[in-house]
Amino acid sequence: MSLSRARVRRSSRRSTSGRALMMTAVTLASALTLVACEDGGGKANGSAGGNYVTGTTGISRVAQGERAEAPKLDGETVDGKTLDTTALKGKVVVLNVWGSWCPPCRQEAPYFAKVAKDLGDGAGDVAFVGINTRDNSKQNAAAFEADFGITYPSFYDPDGKLMLRFPKGTLNPQAIPSTIVLDKEGRIAARALVAIDETTLRSMIDPILAEK
Repeated sequence: MSLSRARVRRSSRRSTSGRALMMTAVTLASALTLVACEDGGGKANGSAGGNYVTGTTGISRVAQGERAEAPKLDGETVDGKTLDTTALKGKVVVLNVWGSWCPPCRQEAPYFAKVAKDLGDGAGDVAFVGINTRDNSKQNAAAFEADFGITYPSFYDPDGKLMLRFPKGTLNPQAIPSTIVLDKEGRIAARALVAIDETTLRSMIDPILAEK
């Protein structure tokens, strides 16, 4: 066999091997995409705190006896005060991750302001807490709150460190906006990863508020 033919064969084998590896990578990526797509539609998913179910509305819920404990969230708020969510045990807590730069956050903000006021603005059995993230100044965040009449407190968390406190495998905030509802024992009960309206927000709160 000539030297040139041997080189061609070795080059061909390397090319075939490379294509095989690429096809394997594509196949794995496609499989992962399919798994992610199948998480919705009312199917059960494993989590650190038990099983959660994502309904056709995109709201994920965890049965009362299978919920994971929410992490402690504490720190400075947009208005310069301090807040610790563990002090809110005994109430249903609505956590909303938002940024003043985020159009979907602006879309849902009026609904959060309205429902928070209707439910007593923290004086009743429901407390609202925002997590402002990726805003480079408190002024932008404060202006957002003023524009939409939001009177409940929001953590100022420009680096997203509070979001990272949620354990992997639980209903953690994976998008902006995200809404998480904690039950009266401080456990993660429901989550939405999209902008929501008043009806959807109430549908997340009311069943948890009614629990004994």
